[in-house]
Amino acid sequence: MATVQQWSGLEARALRQALRMSVRAFAGHLGVAVATVSKWERLGAGTQPRPDTQAILDTALARSDASVHLRFETLLSETGRPAAAGGLAAASPRMWDYESWTDDLERTVAALSRQDFPFASHLLHRWLARWKPGELDDKGLYLFARSTALLGDLQRDQGIIFGPLSARRSYAGARSIFTQLDIPRRVAQLDLSLAVVAEMSSELDAAAHHYETLAVDDRLSGRDRARARLWVGTALSKHGHHDYALRVMTAAIREFDQLGEAEDWSVAHQKLALAHRGAGELTKALQLIDIARTTAATDAPMQRVRLETAYGHILLSDPATANDGLTVLDHAADAATKYGLVHQLRSIEDIRQTATKERA
Repeated sequence: MATVQQWSGLEARALRQALRMSVRAFAGHLGVAVATVSKWERLGAGTQPRPDTQAILDTALARSDASVHLRFETLLSETGRPAAAGGLAAASPRMWDYESWTDDLERTVAALSRQDFPFASHLLHRWLARWKPGELDDKGLYLFARSTALLGDLQRDQGIIFGPLSARRSYAGARSIFTQLDIPRRVAQLDLSLAVVAEMSSELDAAAHHYETLAVDDRLSGRDRARARLWVGTALSKHGHHDYALRVMTAAIREFDQLGEAEDWSVAHQKLALAHRGAGELTKALQLIDIARTTAATDAPMQRVRLETAYGHILLSDPATANDGLTVLDHAADAATKYGLVHQLRSIEDIRQTATKERA
């Protein structure tokens, strides 16, 4: 059943309409003056009943049956939308707004896991466009920051890492709100996401430094610290520091094993395989990518494309299997195109171009 944290004239009018009462009948029902109800109707969200009257309205709503609650919530979902042209501020979020928002964030995470970017974007923007941070209490700010962080994940997976509408900008915005709310764990997680964006932007030294710091940061969970350690290795490997990268990544794999994180353990073998490829150890690289492909804990399109890209890259590094590598990369590119994985497409194209130059 619906509840109201803070009544205004807007909610009072919606309750009157849900009860299907006239202004006079509603005033009698509550035991207040007709002039008081008329004031609520006239000023809407711009007026708030006195505390004792707030309690009377709470009681009136609580004693209403389910059909009244349904009409009440429906009316508020309509009147609470931001005004398109009237210049009126949107109503503050209500308890059921928060519940719906939380549900939509869970649906967004599921949509992102299967790379359903249009649906994820729809879910996020219908809340981010509805309120501004200054209109929200701490619970609303938390949900706004979570939505902004997930928007960063969406933009990152789509390869949008630069500019005003980018993953970097979204992550920084979410980090600022979590800092304001004094939630250190969330701040550290956003620091980790920003380091990932730095690595994607080829800022490898900066990314490796951030990862090293976060790998021993007590604000993060054991899993996140292990992921930071793994990503230290990926950044170092891309920069050509293969020996140290291999040691760090192997340590991360041991941590994932101890933590029982099967998905991260599998992904780590994929990244370790690429590090061995970079070091010229192709037999070891093939062994490790085979482990990653056979133990993959998820069938999400993003991970399938990453695995096949890594596999194709390793095959392409050996003249004897180069043609097979191109075929695997073609299949990975088709899947990346289908799901809008722009960053993965760029990576595949970079691999192809590098192989062409090496052959020339």
